[in-house]
Amino acid sequence: MDEEALLKQFAAQFAHGPDDADDTDAAAAAQGADSTANQVADDADQSPATFDTQQFLNGLDAIFDRHTAATEAGPYLEQAMVDAENAGDEAGLLTVLNETMGFYRSQGRHKENQWIVQRALELAARMGLTTGTSEAWATTLINCATSMRAAKQYDQAEDLYHQAQSVCRHSLAPTDRRLAALHNNLSMLYSETNRPDKAELELREALRIIEASSVNPDADIDVSSSHTNLALTLLTEHKLEDAHWHAAKALEIYRTGHLEHSAHYASALAGFAQVCFAERRYADAVTGYRHALAVIEECYGKDTDYWRITADNLRQAEEAAAQAGVTVDNAGVAGDAGALPQSGSRLPNSPAQGKTGANAASSPSTVSVSTGSAGAAEAVSACPVSGLKLARAFWTQMGKPMIAAKYPQYAGRIAAGLVGHGSECYGFDDAYSQDHDFGPRFCLWLTDEDYAAIGEQLEVDYEALPRKFSVDAQGRVTFEAHARSDASGAFPAAGAGSTVTPRAQGANRRDGVFRIGDFFESITGYHTAPAQTAPHEWLMLQESTLAAATNGEVFADPTGLFSKTRQGFKNMPDDVRLALISKRLGMIAQAGQYNLPRSLKRGDGAAAWLSIHEFVQATASLVFLVNVPMVVGYMPYYKWQFAALRKLSGSMFALLPNVGEQLETVMRLSSAACYGGAGFGEGGKGAAPAIEKINDIVEQIAVDIVKELKREHLTTSGETFLEWQRPYVEDHIASDDPVLKSL
Repeated sequence: MDEEALLKQFAAQFAHGPDDADDTDAAAAAQGADSTANQVADDADQSPATFDTQQFLNGLDAIFDRHTAATEAGPYLEQAMVDAENAGDEAGLLTVLNETMGFYRSQGRHKENQWIVQRALELAARMGLTTGTSEAWATTLINCATSMRAAKQYDQAEDLYHQAQSVCRHSLAPTDRRLAALHNNLSMLYSETNRPDKAELELREALRIIEASSVNPDADIDVSSSHTNLALTLLTEHKLEDAHWHAAKALEIYRTGHLEHSAHYASALAGFAQVCFAERRYADAVTGYRHALAVIEECYGKDTDYWRITADNLRQAEEAAAQAGVTVDNAGVAGDAGALPQSGSRLPNSPAQGKTGANAASSPSTVSVSTGSAGAAEAVSACPVSGLKLARAFWTQMGKPMIAAKYPQYAGRIAAGLVGHGSECYGFDDAYSQDHDFGPRFCLWLTDEDYAAIGEQLEVDYEALPRKFSVDAQGRVTFEAHARSDASGAFPAAGAGSTVTPRAQGANRRDGVFRIGDFFESITGYHTAPAQTAPHEWLMLQESTLAAATNGEVFADPTGLFSKTRQGFKNMPDDVRLALISKRLGMIAQAGQYNLPRSLKRGDGAAAWLSIHEFVQATASLVFLVNVPMVVGYMPYYKWQFAALRKLSGSMFALLPNVGEQLETVMRLSSAACYGGAGFGEGGKGAAPAIEKINDIVEQIAVDIVKELKREHLTTSGETFLEWQRPYVEDHIASDDPVLKSL
């Protein structure tokens, strides 16, 4: 295996540390949620819950202590979910779900974990946690994000991590280890998405927090794990000597604290082995991997991703040792860990070091991109990076330093990011998107008070930022420190060859300085999201409108106010979601199952074509609603509807994953079906084969939808004419507000 690929694969599986601490902190989620859950119970005049959270946690600890988690933890957690739900203990159930996420992740059960992530987010929303800054919500967000990251659903994971950051600023103490867990997990996401510089910064902050909170950092597992994680990231940056020191320090902590029987010892052993492999010290690499495998087998069993990845790494280390003519002692697989080098050992001169130095000295090629004004005639290349990446670089290199220099007293109060209208905000922009309204840009969001004080001048300073940049072969963006004016003396404003359209100017501008409330009002008509108790207002908001208000990325939000406001629009009340699902079922039945075949039979191609349109729109919307907007976002407007649907369908966690492709097949065949005529098509078979195929797909989609409704316990009926499923779904709407009921 290529060394770089090996490092990435290893880092994705073994960088634990505070990552797992966030799961065992599920008790904190219970404590933070207790008051909310008890209030819910009091309001509903329910009897006290009988689920004992502490007893559950003690039992789970006992399973891990006797190293039987591989066979006992799964059934234990599943039964606990049932017990907590039957007892009506929402806080207890949230604790169980948090623990289950961690266990499923450790077992590589990512598909099953999807239900747990979704259920935890829905439960937290139902408990009213998502609008606050409770520890329970922070813990749940971290665990959900980490589960998504482990399943390589990076966009969703990063969004959840950023939400967690906003909550943690207000809910956790500066030395709380869950903050370290958040930094640690973010570092792994950055590592897995090829951003090692950011990963290193996050890990160093995690290590600082853990050491500050530790009674004895020299014998603390979490401190050791942070050293291991940092070593792996430093390897990807070819900082071998630093990587060696941190990996060896991790092992020293286990020895000092006599912690060698901890399951996490495998991380430190395998981490040091990985460093040795990179240094071409293959004998030490083999020894470390063998020790790690023994610990993994004892604690987790062989049927795990951890064991398989490490076994594969061991095999490659053994092959490399054999090719190098190095003999490795096969005895004592679980022998004395002291045989491994100590933290004080020095890195020998090795070919790997020389290679690293040569690589570091090389100069990657760059692509220069000049962002001329709308009327500029300068010939330039298309920008090779996405608009979001360009925006983040523009903020980091130009915007953030400008604010620190000119507005130091406000630097801790200004939010920045890119959200709203524009294909780059959805992450769907490409070379074709760059002919209009494209270029380095971001938004700055201020409170009303701060906007009154500095808003106008900040807008002037934002417009004056240099916008000429280059992109190297690795996709790194570099902005020039000094702006260059064109012949007219004006600063560049738009992208490469890009024109600024009227819809992105004036009151419709998409970047610059905004009041937080005004920004959301310009998109949705509301300064803040409608109240959870105002379903009529939610129902007036289009899904595409909500998508525009909640897409993109937030680069910085020191006060958390912007993120909290944005989160409010993500948190569609579940009664509203169910009401919309019912409406979509009705349209799928009416347009696809009833009117489409009738229109085709009577030869009314236009009516059939419009029926297909309504059927496709309703079905695509239903897919997003079933997958829960809080988790996957909202369906965007028509241009990006299928791009978003393909992305969602490709997710490991997707519900109804085949529907998007089926809808595209219906659309592809619609021309022949609606207008093909009797002798149309190959062999003169006419429209009949296309009509038959479309009708079959419509019915198959209905069957799949009913299966999903049953799985979510929204129906007990097997009726596939979806109009008849609506009463079952609406029975689950808790509110008596008539606007939510269609029947």
